[in-house]
Amino acid sequence: MALVLALTACGPDLAQEGTWGQGAAAALTSTATLSSVRDNHTATLLPDGRVLVVGGLVSGSNALVSAELYEPATGTWSVTGSLAQGRFNHAATLLPDGRVLVTGGRGSGEVGALASAELYDPATGTWSTTGALSVARYFHSVTLLNNGKVLVAGGLGVGVTGSNILASAELYDPATGTWATTGSMPNIRYSHQVTALLNGKALLVGGRAAAGAYYSSCLLYNPATGTWATTGALPVYRAYAGQTLLPDGRVLVTGGSNANVSLATAVAYNPATGTWAATAAMAEGRSFHSATLLPQGSVLLAGGSQTVQVYDPATGSSTVGRLTQSRSNHTATTLPDGRVLVVGGTGTNGFALATSEVFDPTTGAWAPTPTLAEARQLHTATPLDDGRVLVVGGENGTSLPYLASAELY
Repeated sequence: MALVLALTACGPDLAQEGTWGQGAAAALTSTATLSSVRDNHTATLLPDGRVLVVGGLVSGSNALVSAELYEPATGTWSVTGSLAQGRFNHAATLLPDGRVLVTGGRGSGEVGALASAELYDPATGTWSTTGALSVARYFHSVTLLNNGKVLVAGGLGVGVTGSNILASAELYDPATGTWATTGSMPNIRYSHQVTALLNGKALLVGGRAAAGAYYSSCLLYNPATGTWATTGALPVYRAYAGQTLLPDGRVLVTGGSNANVSLATAVAYNPATGTWAATAAMAEGRSFHSATLLPQGSVLLAGGSQTVQVYDPATGSSTVGRLTQSRSNHTATTLPDGRVLVVGGTGTNGFALATSEVFDPTTGAWAPTPTLAEARQLHTATPLDDGRVLVVGGENGTSLPYLASAELY
């Protein structure tokens, strides 16, 4: 059955849901803040329920070496070892054994792209270097494959010139702590998206190339052979789209951007046929939005504009509603009861937002939640095991000061 997404007015008569708090006093500071301001960091939920925050930017191009752990039971932060190398625009991947693999990114100042990789062990609270990538990179894709290995593909080397956009790919084996080069992509690309399919392969979609070009071509990576193969191309080239693995094994790609134009089209990839099919039209173009898989199997598209859509893959239909406030660069987090919490982001005037709102898929309605203590964009939002959501860091204001604060919903 298709979900009906009710229109929500923006007036003050809307009921607020939930509360925000800053937790108990922290061991490091009296305000339960991080030890350092940061954005462009990563936040990873560990198997024991704690949250690991790694690296990021502190100011300008100064990359952080610090990592911090949040303990939900006490609402406190603690420093947990240091990276061997400061980094931002990196990737953090939770491995099947509970360790966290941090790859690539950018270093401080003129260091540029990084080839180093590091492992965090929650059992000891320590970092160790592991095998280095053969090629330094950031804005690469990182995919945990069904066989437990980690696939890194493409990205940028030093700059955004054609010679520095990468086609190479590498595989990390957690059992040996080593990288091995695997088949290269037929084209250089960055800011693409990769989804691990139910059949064990990985689908790479779109992305960007040199001179501002965008791709419509798509690739399939086969771990059994270590090779890439061309599969059905997107009807329209794009990057910065929403990409969601559906319960039936298809991949839904929504919106995105090409040539600075936000797209209003959505398509679904069928691994059985290697082809794309158009889905219900989007109400308007959007990019840099969130695409959240709901418990019922539908997909909630939020941000990139003030409209919101729910796509039902069972019927191929889409319903339209509105956020209480237009936003991008926000976070969208599924709550244990199936609702979706949307936090902060950038408003249409370019300012960071302190507002948040929650979507109820059973009624199709949005309700504003209490205002954040600090407006923020480019933050992280991590669901905790107890059902709360931890929002960390980001930027705030027109001069984009970096934040050390954290808040709980």
